[in-house]
Amino acid sequence: MFSLKSSENEKINSFHLLTPQTVSEITAYIALGSNLGDRLNHLQSAIANLSAHPQINPVAKSKIYETDPVGGPSGQGAFLNAVIEVTTTLNARELLKFMLATERLHGRERIEHWGPRTIDLDLLLFGTEQIDEPGLEVPHPRIAERNFVLAPFADLAPALIIPGHTQTIAELLAIAGQHGIAETTLII
Repeated sequence: MFSLKSSENEKINSFHLLTPQTVSEITAYIALGSNLGDRLNHLQSAIANLSAHPQINPVAKSKIYETDPVGGPSGQGAFLNAVIEVTTTLNARELLKFMLATERLHGRERIEHWGPRTIDLDLLLFGTEQIDEPGLEVPHPRIAERNFVLAPFADLAPALIIPGHTQTIAELLAIAGQHGIAETTLII
């Protein structure tokens, strides 16, 4: 498992002390991806970090899919992708901040747009909210066209309709197709 220095553990575990409870419990969906290093370990460790926050409760995890990289520089390795469902009492901005802190703890460097990464955490949905603010757009703006997100998302909520869309996750996946996606036997 990914190990953190004790000072990093203290930062991630004390993060909740800085964030007030500003919303009632809400369901959110988070996409996870990794194509550098021990990809499975990065996914598992990120989920463990999210789970350690007292205001984030993982409810369900999708299967893991190995997917071709989309966009970005050529020559990247394949991704492992998954989606988790959580309930949280954080607001969307606070949840995103904690997700970004988790990425940094796992060595995520934002050097190249859509470049390789140890871990990528994307806030897909936050309840039924539609948010368009600097640095925070929910639902995720490209969710309906990314089969590497839709395939694991369909494991959890195939009948869910994304706010602002008229089709279910399963219907969007059927339109996007499953080219470049392979279900794995790996477990998160």
